[in-house]
Amino acid sequence: KEEMRRLGSLILRVAEENSVPAGECLAVNREAFSASVTSILEAHPLVEVVREEVEQIPAEGVTILASGPLTSPSMVRSLNSLIEKTVRARPSLPSSSPPLLSFFDAISPIVWAESLDYSRLFRASRYGRGGEDYLNASLGREEYDLLWEELVRSESVHPREFEIPFFEGCLPIEELARRGHDALRFGPLKPVGLVDPVTGKRPWAAVQLRPENREATMYNLVGFQTRLRWREQDRIFRLIPGLERARFCRYGSMHRNTFINSPLLLEKTLEWKGRPGLFLAGQITGVEGYMESAATGLLAGMNAAMVVRGERPVPPPEETALGSLLRYITEANPDHFQPMNVNFGLFPPLGEGKIPFSERRRRYAQRSLDALEQWKQGYARRIA
Repeated sequence: KEEMRRLGSLILRVAEENSVPAGECLAVNREAFSASVTSILEAHPLVEVVREEVEQIPAEGVTILASGPLTSPSMVRSLNSLIEKTVRARPSLPSSSPPLLSFFDAISPIVWAESLDYSRLFRASRYGRGGEDYLNASLGREEYDLLWEELVRSESVHPREFEIPFFEGCLPIEELARRGHDALRFGPLKPVGLVDPVTGKRPWAAVQLRPENREATMYNLVGFQTRLRWREQDRIFRLIPGLERARFCRYGSMHRNTFINSPLLLEKTLEWKGRPGLFLAGQITGVEGYMESAATGLLAGMNAAMVVRGERPVPPPEETALGSLLRYITEANPDHFQPMNVNFGLFPPLGEGKIPFSERRRRYAQRSLDALEQWKQGYARRIA
């Protein structure tokens, strides 16, 4: 929020003017907020508001596409057409796997690496393939039974009508558990190809954790996409050995969405690779959250203005919250790309040894704002 505030975000300013009590969160009176933004745009001398459906992406010119989770069928067809054209022009891009356009978020929880108990975890990939990228939690029969029982009787968020049925290839972990006692052991918790170094034997079941960023400050619980309520995720997933005191960077979720595989299709400036002048913003880029969506809109607008002036856009430094988010959505592993919100786990490490969590957050924030100010000054000089 502070970075957006310092960049003069209209959306943030109007949101704060129309805020309602919500503790430390920024919540707004939606009708008043929407009316205020609309009024400001309608009164702006350089803005023409056209209220009609846009069915196709323009083939040329500076354009910002900021459609949300329920992007219209006609715009989806236009996006698919652009993706096909991009794939033909860049043979190195896969045409089918991983998907380049998705319609459903299936997000597994992410935990802070420093909150894990490594004495109860071991590093290995199945059958020794792929080095030691994964952390593994070995579950005995009783530990597995307890985890299964709690998942079966857990409290979930009720899916909306358009979110049913679930995709068979990507079931919520609790839904899979309800299909049978051994469904997890023969699914995401299968222990095949793993040997517990403590026992020298294959575990009864195993939970794998995959690094979420290249610094490995965050780990993703592989296959644990879920609709569990957050308090249930706290309670149940801490039953996994090694995660007893885990702190969550992001809870798991599943919901309807429309987003592209940004690591394959977008530059760090949010510009489409191979289509100069086309910028994407909002959740369609693979960001999560209102602030993140508004932030990408702000950056897309700033970058589009640079292009109109004949300048080359420069993304904010990765030490900033905005820059770290852009780095994630454009550099994440495209085979496992899922939407993400801003969190300190995306920031480059401080490189100052072990620092208490609260102090580290303060230093991250200060470094971020210092880097933003330098970038902001450079931007101002270029558009002066």
